[in-house]
Amino acid sequence: ELRHRASPWQRNLGYPLAMLGLLALTGISVLIVCFHVLELLLDDAAMPRGMQQDASLGQVSFSIFGSFGAALQVVLIFYLMVSSVVGFYSSPLFTRLLPQRQDTPLTKIIGNCVSLLVLSSALPVFSRTLGITRFDLLGDFGRSNWLGNFYIVFLYNMSFAGLTTLCLVKKVSWAVQAELIRALGEDR
Repeated sequence: ELRHRASPWQRNLGYPLAMLGLLALTGISVLIVCFHVLELLLDDAAMPRGMQQDASLGQVSFSIFGSFGAALQVVLIFYLMVSSVVGFYSSPLFTRLLPQRQDTPLTKIIGNCVSLLVLSSALPVFSRTLGITRFDLLGDFGRSNWLGNFYIVFLYNMSFAGLTTLCLVKKVSWAVQAELIRALGEDR
């Protein structure tokens, strides 16, 4: 219903550009994680432990690409935050927790607050473990003991890269396949 009410510009330009942006962000995050996996295999310094150097904020860039890389890290972390919230509320176990307009009981509101607090607290550790950023924010998240375990960090990165690639290929290939079937007229 929303698609039918959308303007032709929004349907023909807005939706495809948004889809390409999401595909690009997903692809970039998978590439960064794959690069981090290679770093893990070659160098022990790539482990997401606490920061080794005593760098003051603003004096040393935390990205090899400078300001552009730092901006890309911010965009990717925001994308991971939004996609984890969407994924959380899309899972069959938590769809009932989704608030309804002017009909949400207090227990659901408290449940949503707790869920969003847990997701936002896990985001810095998540982004550090995947190698998207090396910055610790204000908490020293690198002191967690399991972040020094190579096998846990390696499997975490590999599972993220593998599952994200699988979802990306599945969604894109099924959509392309459905459009080809529809275009060839074999859906009848």
